[in-house]
Amino acid sequence: MVYVTGDIHADIERLKSRAVKRLKRNDTLIVCGDFGFVWDGSKTEQKLLKWLGKRRYHLLFVEGTHDNLDLLAQYPEVDYCGGRARQISGRCHQLLRGEVYTIEENRVFAFGGGESADMDTRVQGESWWAQELPSEQELEHAREQLQAHGNEVDYIVTHQPSNIVTSFLDMDNNHTNQLASFLDEVSQQVRYQHWFFGYCHIDKIIPPKYHALYQEVVPMNGKL
Repeated sequence: MVYVTGDIHADIERLKSRAVKRLKRNDTLIVCGDFGFVWDGSKTEQKLLKWLGKRRYHLLFVEGTHDNLDLLAQYPEVDYCGGRARQISGRCHQLLRGEVYTIEENRVFAFGGGESADMDTRVQGESWWAQELPSEQELEHAREQLQAHGNEVDYIVTHQPSNIVTSFLDMDNNHTNQLASFLDEVSQQVRYQHWFFGYCHIDKIIPPKYHALYQEVVPMNGKL
């Protein structure tokens, strides 16, 4: 089974919860951004990452706005489920922007990143990274991957939602960026069953196809 949850922010207790403990060997848990466990590169962190990589399930994540993107870029890229991913430790991988993966026969389009609303209070290279928003090359790669799959996937996993969703949630939608615009484009041009995202720190089903996740751990193929 494939399960999905929201931002973890390096909270190890979230991975010791009853909901996660029910995962069986070779199940998969996907985190919709702000994984947080790759942050300072310390020995303590490396020990924790080694523990994460030894879980009986596969632990996957897209990056959010609270992940050290410079450190993540140092991990090796590997072939993973039909796409490219970064192997963090053992069974723990980062899903890369614009890749389409086949996970337990499900085609999953992944695109991490976002925009920190509080970037003015952070320090570049320490608590904020300019590359949290995608480059034009990353956006074009995503378009090419989607086109190669006939602009049809089963599921979409992102951190930031599209402008369409933020408008529905009555969030501040006066400001946009290239990622939100691209996600609007995806929502209009790509066929998919469900779209999961973190970012908002809420657990809310948004009919007919969107699911905002935070604390909940839900089966990917569950009916919304």
